[in-house]
Amino acid sequence: MKEEKKAAKKKAAKKSTKTLESILDLNANNIWDLDEFAIAEAWEREREEEDFSISEQKLLNTIRLAFEVVHYNPEDEREVAKYENGGWAKLTHCQESKGCVAIRRKAIERITDLSYENIRHISTAMLLELINRNFGGGWDSIALAIRDIIEAGFEISTTQLPASRIHAPGGTLEKKVAQGFDVLEIPKGTWVEAIFAKKKDPVEKIHMDMPEREYDEDGNLIPLRNELDENDELEEDNLDNDDTYFSSLTPEADVKDLEEEGLAIEDINEEEEE
Repeated sequence: MKEEKKAAKKKAAKKSTKTLESILDLNANNIWDLDEFAIAEAWEREREEEDFSISEQKLLNTIRLAFEVVHYNPEDEREVAKYENGGWAKLTHCQESKGCVAIRRKAIERITDLSYENIRHISTAMLLELINRNFGGGWDSIALAIRDIIEAGFEISTTQLPASRIHAPGGTLEKKVAQGFDVLEIPKGTWVEAIFAKKKDPVEKIHMDMPEREYDEDGNLIPLRNELDENDELEEDNLDNDDTYFSSLTPEADVKDLEEEGLAIEDINEEEEE
């Protein structure tokens, strides 16, 4: 039975595997849909291109998201036997003197293998299987850090009911399943804990096109046209609303006008008193 299950998993993996036209198209999104041999084939196909060495380290960092990456010496018989005759795929460096790289998909066999990177790329059924393997302790037995990771990719809710009521018509379980949740039932004596899980919809990332900035000869940032307009408007608003500026000029202007007419401030004060 175990061998049949393994064969079924391999068959399912092959069906879900996508091809890669160019290794330079590899990114953090499509890396999860590729197997190591498809990546190796695309890598070797373009490795001798003139500009490929510039992208080599960047590609290896992307591969590390979903795969184990090991550098080894192809002239060492022991390492060759380990990495070239098993489930590893071989990548050759642009500079052959640097040796080779072996890659193999990271296994997700335990709940502690989950990460913020891979949580959005597993099925709900697989998640519940991992939770079930966690000693059957239920949701509260999972470490808080792992629960945070799970909830980053799935909607989770739980309930505990007597075993005789868990499948009651119109109950919580029936309603949750109707809403698209998968359920894991964990027996706890005469009670059952039901863990409901549903994959969250992917969040669309907002892409903003930022204008290219220019610098003057001294290395100072040249303001954009709209920034200049905004600054001009702000200066005009400040002048219009600056009562202090005009009030400070008014008394001086009045004194000057009086002096030009040959009157002193004392004379004006006497007239006002009379």
